[in-house]
Amino acid sequence: MTTPQTDDFFEKYGLRILRTIRQIIRAVDIHSRKLNSEFKITAPQMICLYSLQRQGRMTLSELAEHVNLGKSTVNGIVDRLEEKALLSRTRSTVDRRRVYLEITEQGVKLTESAPSLIQDRLATALKKLPELEQAAIALSLERVAQLMGAEDLDASPNLLLNSPNESKIKDA
Repeated sequence: MTTPQTDDFFEKYGLRILRTIRQIIRAVDIHSRKLNSEFKITAPQMICLYSLQRQGRMTLSELAEHVNLGKSTVNGIVDRLEEKALLSRTRSTVDRRRVYLEITEQGVKLTESAPSLIQDRLATALKKLPELEQAAIALSLERVAQLMGAEDLDASPNLLLNSPNESKIKDA
């Protein structure tokens, strides 16, 4: 049973919280759509390219671990990036079972021209805040996830939505 006080509280804070969650979801969606429409690449593909650019040559398993996605998901992403000539696979001359992934020159050009990932912009902005404010934001968001019953969901730190162009993302 609700009382006028709880209704006032929900009007004052609950709707603000829900609206803010929706804004975050929309920001991720808009960023993903922009990448797809302007650069013909999905956010998960871009995350993999950025990782290869920053870390250098990796195996599929190493890339999957680095981007916090399942190996089968990353394998599908790599297939599409290879079709677009944004990365290449090279078999090891020492151990023929090992296949290395490397970003191509065309892939490097794309990463240099595309907008930064939304989580990178967020991380940069958060680092500028005092540590106490960073902790308060983290605690508040963890509490919101708990209130939504989502605290036990496995989640990647990558801000991306499931894309129809990608296989099912394990932890997004």
